[in-house]
Amino acid sequence: MFELMPSGGFRPLDRLRKEMDDLFGRFAKAEWPSLGRGEAGSFLPAMDVRETPEALEIDVEVPGLKAEEIEVSLSGEVMTIKGEKKELREEDKEGYHLLERRFGSFQRSFRLPAAVDRDKIQASQKDGILHLVAPKSQPQPTTKIEIKAE
Repeated sequence: MFELMPSGGFRPLDRLRKEMDDLFGRFAKAEWPSLGRGEAGSFLPAMDVRETPEALEIDVEVPGLKAEEIEVSLSGEVMTIKGEKKELREEDKEGYHLLERRFGSFQRSFRLPAAVDRDKIQASQKDGILHLVAPKSQPQPTTKIEIKAE
């Protein structure tokens, strides 16, 4: 139907459509790159942080990554979670040859909202979710400092 209409009256709609295409294109780039592009991609995994009286619990979505492809570090109060996915799939059957590559990386750093016991942090991974438990450290008692009069 639009082919039969004059294009001059629909320029605002064309501009809106282009802006929407650009917007959705930016969201698509936040995921793994498409197989056809072959370019390195990066993504920012979703993360949930819960604070209980005893610990901080952090869940990070890392679908398709193995434990050895993920690194968790703590420097001061800043926790960094990073990972890299490299996957190559090749099939050679009668009538066709398939070669797929997927790769991408992420790094996410954030300041912990409470002091944690560094030696007791636990990390596990199941069903594409990295689960971290960081027990809170015991608060230090308040120390009263005596002021000497001179």
